[in-house]
Amino acid sequence: MKTEVIQFLSIIPFGLIQKKVLNFLQFRLANIVGSQVRIFNAQPIPQYAFDPKRNQYHSTRILESLKQIKARGELILGIVDVDLYAPELNFVFGEANILDSVCIISIMRLRQEYYGLPKNNKLFLERILKEAIHEIGHTYGLAHCDNPKCIMHFSNSLKDTDTKEPGFCFRCNMKIK
Repeated sequence: MKTEVIQFLSIIPFGLIQKKVLNFLQFRLANIVGSQVRIFNAQPIPQYAFDPKRNQYHSTRILESLKQIKARGELILGIVDVDLYAPELNFVFGEANILDSVCIISIMRLRQEYYGLPKNNKLFLERILKEAIHEIGHTYGLAHCDNPKCIMHFSNSLKDTDTKEPGFCFRCNMKIK
């Protein structure tokens, strides 16, 4: 388990992320992480992370850029509206670097419209929050949980994300404490 005390969470948007999404995350995550949450100015999406063969961005490469700007006692959550992947996976909703307390989520596949379904803003925001909490949980040293209701359960699909509750199960909560 990690021992570094997180003094603040910084949300760093890459590209254009709606202000209402950032404000929603700032408000909700402040209660969950128990520390100050700051929103930084948008950064350009690192083009070196783009893989033209896949038409996706390599999430680990974006994490590397976050690692370079992180301050001591800071946890960084990057947020993008592009499709992310990690090697050996078709896509990822997010990724975390546990040792460096940086994580990233993509909101692209969290929208109903991505799948040709009617827009549902409430569901979209719930999914964003769940994926953010999940990746932050990894930065706290938590692994994937076998409880499908726990936020730390691996999301292989949106159905998995929608099944989760936006909090840690008893076992994961005990590991954090």
